[in-house]
Amino acid sequence: MNRSPVNPTLLKSVLKIHHLSNSAFSSLQTLPDSKTSSFLNPLYNFLPHTQNPSKIVDTICTNLKERRTALLEKDMIPHLGTEEVSRVLLRCQSDPFAALTFFNWVKNDLAFLPTIHNYCLMLHILAWSRKFPQTMKLFSELIELNRNKPEKASIFENLVLCTKDCSWEPVVFDILLKAYLKAGLIHDGFVTFRKMVKLGFVPKIISINFLLNGLLKLDRINECWGIYEEMGKIGVHGNTFTFNILTHVICKSGDVDKVNGFLEKMEEEGFDPDIVTYNTLIDSYVTRGRLKDALYLYNIMCIRRVMPDLITHTSLINGLCKEGNVKEAHKLFHKMIQIGLNPDIYSYNTLICGYINKEMMQESRMLLHEMIRNGITPNKFTCLVLIEGYKKKGMLISAVNLIVELQRFGISVSRDLQIDLVIALCQVDKPFAAKSLWERIVKDGEETCMIKIYNELIVSFCKSNYVNEAIQVKDEMFFKNVNPSLVTYGVIIECLCRLNRTMEGEAFMRDMIEVGIQPDMTIFRSLVFGYCKEKNLNQAESLLILFAEEFQVCDNECYNEVFKGFCEKGDMGKSMEFQKRMQKIGFTPNSLSFKYAIDALIVNSGMLHTY
Repeated sequence: MNRSPVNPTLLKSVLKIHHLSNSAFSSLQTLPDSKTSSFLNPLYNFLPHTQNPSKIVDTICTNLKERRTALLEKDMIPHLGTEEVSRVLLRCQSDPFAALTFFNWVKNDLAFLPTIHNYCLMLHILAWSRKFPQTMKLFSELIELNRNKPEKASIFENLVLCTKDCSWEPVVFDILLKAYLKAGLIHDGFVTFRKMVKLGFVPKIISINFLLNGLLKLDRINECWGIYEEMGKIGVHGNTFTFNILTHVICKSGDVDKVNGFLEKMEEEGFDPDIVTYNTLIDSYVTRGRLKDALYLYNIMCIRRVMPDLITHTSLINGLCKEGNVKEAHKLFHKMIQIGLNPDIYSYNTLICGYINKEMMQESRMLLHEMIRNGITPNKFTCLVLIEGYKKKGMLISAVNLIVELQRFGISVSRDLQIDLVIALCQVDKPFAAKSLWERIVKDGEETCMIKIYNELIVSFCKSNYVNEAIQVKDEMFFKNVNPSLVTYGVIIECLCRLNRTMEGEAFMRDMIEVGIQPDMTIFRSLVFGYCKEKNLNQAESLLILFAEEFQVCDNECYNEVFKGFCEKGDMGKSMEFQKRMQKIGFTPNSLSFKYAIDALIVNSGMLHTY
């Protein structure tokens, strides 16, 4: 047996729960216990061989040794229990292949789920035989089974219990720790670490690093420092990875003033800060607006002959740009090139952002061209910041030209960015540029959001009184099998009426009714007011009748506008006749109606004088 020393007092406390194993681990146990209670009882020799536990174990082990596929006779299978499984595994300790073959046979072919005790024996056998990949795989399986149970069993304690029966190596606990971290169970990994230390096991530094990194991602800063203190107590020395992780911990905690003391501690333990350490600290300083400290570390790096890399320079360029010092950032950019570092997409994007924030679009455009010449393809972020920069300055046409230029270079621009630009162009009354860009998008096969874009184009054309172009867009919608909406028709009708083309507007309204879209009050008023403005009162009256009879809409505002038109013609007889006709279909005169009538009577009687 290859055993490692375990704190006997603490192990004894763990073994006290052994008598509760049947209940404590029942959540994973579905394989029935054998009907035997003692394998040393000689009376079992008088039983049939199918009910003799020793016979079952002997038969399985013989078949495993001879590599037979049939491990057990069918009539013996009902008498196979968890104790027999454990005994077979213990007798196969020197042959991990045979043990794993049997374990998988029980689990897969017999459709029985081994107990956690069976799993832990198998794990010890694999780890003792240095079959580490298989050990990790089986740990992952066991952890997954255990996490889905309402009452979780302690895998660690079961592993400890199994050490009294089988050969084992302490590395099995390290693998358990890593398996928890791999499964994303950081808390379980932390608990396992504490139990390992308590029982006198010394975790390997690589396992501790995994745990520190997991805790760091969860912002559990205090636990990280607790582990670091525990390392000193148990005599585990950190390596460069450990100190770099702890550097991240310092930076994440915000207490960057501890940096100098921590760097001294590293040097005392024989580790010089490397490029990762410096980059972590510089990025933290830049994030917190302490650019002077970041530049100081940059100079220290050079003094200590730690060559700054691309990440170092990009962080500092970002810091300089945040402070608005784009010229110094560009100088550092050139210095980076001079020492043999080739800028990447992130370096260029950082500097481009700096120029855009200063509204220096020409310089940012020049950097874009430099990127392309150097074989670096602009990404979505590059296109986004440049287009947003042009939009912020109101240079939307330049943004369109940028997209055309990028596409000429074979660089795709996000469809969403282009659509946002189409809408922005529509909103600043540049419908022709918007339509040109939209046609390029559709040509590339992007035809979603059609109704929204077409409506935006129509609104923009109509707003600028280009109603014929708006109608062409509406016709294009039919060609693309996009059904115009109430908004589509309403905007065009309103524009036609505004341009004294109310008859065409009414024709659009009737087309709209034919396709099943009911006109709203805005369309009604646009048409009536349009006819009144054109002095076509008869047509305006016909619309009043149409809306009252077909749509049960009697709008006094429209009625008064038509009545006002009749009054202004000076023929009060016709005005009164109009009023009677309207009253028959539901219109009721109001105070404004009487005002128009009184004003007309005064004008016609000559009582109104000009002074």
